[in-house]
Amino acid sequence: MKKTNAMRLLDAKKYKYKIEEYPVDENDLSAVSAAAKTGQDIRRIFKTLVLIGDKTGYLVACTPGERELDLKSLAKVSQNKKVEMIPMKDLEKITGYIRGGCSPLGMKKNYPTYIDESAKEFPSILISGGKRGLQIELEAENLAEMLNGVFISISFI
Repeated sequence: MKKTNAMRLLDAKKYKYKIEEYPVDENDLSAVSAAAKTGQDIRRIFKTLVLIGDKTGYLVACTPGERELDLKSLAKVSQNKKVEMIPMKDLEKITGYIRGGCSPLGMKKNYPTYIDESAKEFPSILISGGKRGLQIELEAENLAEMLNGVFISISFI
């Protein structure tokens, strides 16, 4: 398998990780679909969301696949009055990744990253590996360290 930027960054830090590949359904790129296809607990699959704040610019949120992002909480912790999802058409230009394959690791720039604190409940979590049909399993603490990420409560059911 060809290494993605996310894998190369983890290799450079010598962090342990596992790869989970699954068949891609272009009509359903959701975390719920990834969980079903990999047999993983949806609470451990973290989706990568890219937003823009009215004061700070771009930021990244990593939330469990079955939960919704709390925009008000994220705005508050990121010192914004308001945050909103970026238009999908801008995702690749901003991050270097496409929808369904956007990893918090290896984006074009390092954006402030907020990881839902529920990630600390598990020995490891799964994030996008940087392409569709690829998940990386790693320790949440390692992810936070690589991204200078902040663990905070930013999601709800």
